[in-house]
Amino acid sequence: MQIHTPDWVKHAVFYQIFPDRFARSKQPRKRILTNASWEAWDDMPTLQGYKGGDLWGVMEQFDYLQDLGINAVYFTPIFQSASNHRYHTHDYYQVDPMLGGNPAFQELLDAAHKRNIKVVLDGVFNHSSRGFFFFHDVLENGPYSPWLDWFKVEGWPVSAYNGEYPANYVGWAGNRALPVFNHDNPEVREYIMEIAEYWIKFGIDGWRLDVPFEIKTPGFWQEFRDRVKSINPEAYIVGEVWGDSREWLDGTQFDGVMNYLFAAPTIAFTAGDRVDITQVQDRSYDPYPPLFAKEYGEKIQYLLQLYPWEIQLTQLNLLASHDTARLISIAQGDKASVELATVLLLTFPGAPSIYYGDEVGLPGKLDPDSRRGFPMEAHWDVYVLKYHQKLIALRHKYPALRTGSYQILCAEGTVYVFARILGNEELIVAVNVGTSDANISFEVTALQSQPNQLLYGEAEISWSEEAGKSKQLSLNFPARSASILGPIE
Repeated sequence: MQIHTPDWVKHAVFYQIFPDRFARSKQPRKRILTNASWEAWDDMPTLQGYKGGDLWGVMEQFDYLQDLGINAVYFTPIFQSASNHRYHTHDYYQVDPMLGGNPAFQELLDAAHKRNIKVVLDGVFNHSSRGFFFFHDVLENGPYSPWLDWFKVEGWPVSAYNGEYPANYVGWAGNRALPVFNHDNPEVREYIMEIAEYWIKFGIDGWRLDVPFEIKTPGFWQEFRDRVKSINPEAYIVGEVWGDSREWLDGTQFDGVMNYLFAAPTIAFTAGDRVDITQVQDRSYDPYPPLFAKEYGEKIQYLLQLYPWEIQLTQLNLLASHDTARLISIAQGDKASVELATVLLLTFPGAPSIYYGDEVGLPGKLDPDSRRGFPMEAHWDVYVLKYHQKLIALRHKYPALRTGSYQILCAEGTVYVFARILGNEELIVAVNVGTSDANISFEVTALQSQPNQLLYGEAEISWSEEAGKSKQLSLNFPARSASILGPIE
């Protein structure tokens, strides 16, 4: 079967926004909550506190996002909810009034599209919340509720709030705040499909699906894809699946997944023994133990062979998200680890995703610390911002970095070198994660040209070629550094 994925995703650089924490509007647009007592923006976040970020604030930062090179935004949930992260959905048809409601979202969508910025929303369709009206009816009316079969009620009485009693219904991960839908009920299935269709018609460019592997109903995600794509064939459907995702990436369900299989080895390679194990253990990915270049290359080769190439180009690649600690904190403050990993991220096949604030050096350990307010400009790490801008600009400039083939040229010790090739355009990316300068020479058979313009980083470059023998590339570059070589223009 021929697999079709959205072409725009192959050329996208995503920015993940946690709406409560990115930006609070400076303009007096709010009609309600104008005098709300928000948690102080720069204070450490709490599990239940709100900082008051809104969609108008995001719009006011569109110039910043465009200067960074962003052309796609993924929002964590924006629908009405009684939690700052909004994974506890109350109403799937209403944008949370704290964020500005449906009118603010329509304004944001129009403004984004005028700038050619795509918008992807988080779809939380495995579970709702105990504040969801249909479940609230079950709480009020018990076995008399017409919505009873929409959930997995196991006994009576149902206890949604008092932990001294059994919940008597299935909650996601045992959490009674998150009643799981009964997806085998055709009405539930239809309800979710209609939500998906409604917002695609509203104008969003795709769905990121929360814990989609939890939904076991046969044919569910196939139907979801068919109905979404019938409205917008170029809509992006990306699942939150942390491991081997072949089951969902057969061309009939998702266009990609959040690529933690890229994140884990990349962090293990670039941060190595600097990784703070307390920030990564018991998570659904394993960015440890440390990897040398050869082992890293083997994991990357395995990953690139795992899915069809058309799918590889629409994977959502990342180094951190709202579900992980930030890399600067995982690496215990080692800035070089973050830069090296970012180079690998922005030169890898698939759509890179920057977690808000990572591009200015925002730290953050596990939730809720990883969900801090976006810092004031005085607290930005400008060096980190500038290399993000430069790497993103290179990705936009050279099509080979987006859709070119990926060829490992050398993987020895602490040095990893690969090429991205698209037609006559050939670029080389070299990374030295070691604490000593690297001086290496190796044979290059995969390239027709000899890229020797330094586009990024520092390196001494020399090519040699003896009669009847292959080209040799010699690189001398500093410890804990990366270089990108391209064609002379």
